[in-house]
Amino acid sequence: MDTAPANDRPDDPRQFDRSAYAEVQASPEFGELRGAHRSFAFPLTIAFVSWYLLYVLLSNYAGGFMGTKIVGHINVALVFGLAQFLTTFLIAWWYSRHAATKLDPRAQAIKSRLEERS
Repeated sequence: MDTAPANDRPDDPRQFDRSAYAEVQASPEFGELRGAHRSFAFPLTIAFVSWYLLYVLLSNYAGGFMGTKIVGHINVALVFGLAQFLTTFLIAWWYSRHAATKLDPRAQAIKSRLEERS
């Protein structure tokens, strides 16, 4: 049984020099990582929320249009609703690709340099 206090363990993040974290945060590499994340996440978030709000507004104020039958009992509202799910999964897949190719290597490099210092 481990009876040592939590802050005496060598792998405890609180044991690291806090100035190292401030230095990493101020580094250009971290700024590039943050920029790569924001340049992907913010526009897609705005686009998806706009797309969702369009669906909600059309459902509330354009009932005739949303009720237009496309094939059989399938109407525009159903197609838009299913498209919401599709875009959610597509954005999640796209973000995972973006993270694996652009974010993770940069984050790993920063993490490795920080761990070398301790």
